[in-house]
Amino acid sequence: NNKTNGVPLFSALSDKVSGGNLVVLDECKLDGYKTASMVKMFRALGAVKENGSDAKALLVLPEADSFIVRSVRNIPTAAATLYSTINTYEVVNAEKLIITKDALEKLTAVYDGVCDKEDND
Repeated sequence: NNKTNGVPLFSALSDKVSGGNLVVLDECKLDGYKTASMVKMFRALGAVKENGSDAKALLVLPEADSFIVRSVRNIPTAAATLYSTINTYEVVNAEKLIITKDALEKLTAVYDGVCDKEDND
């Protein structure tokens, strides 16, 4: 049941929002395997710690994109996942959560009403 399973995920996502660690992108596209481009994007979006080292970043996509997934896979402090397979551990483990607008809309549609479940008990 998405409503029951979604409560911890919703809580983790809410924590990212309140901590200023959620970034929503209009889109994320690559036309080839370009790890350097992904590193630049993560740094531009603030996925860098104050000491200059890379923070753990999680990129959430609306659909599989082999160029992005393989490029991110080469970055030790980053991961990419689909909105449909995201889990609470990934969100909590990431210091910066980066999600595309389409992925956010799809995730919202899947877990619509999660907060209402607690109100109905």
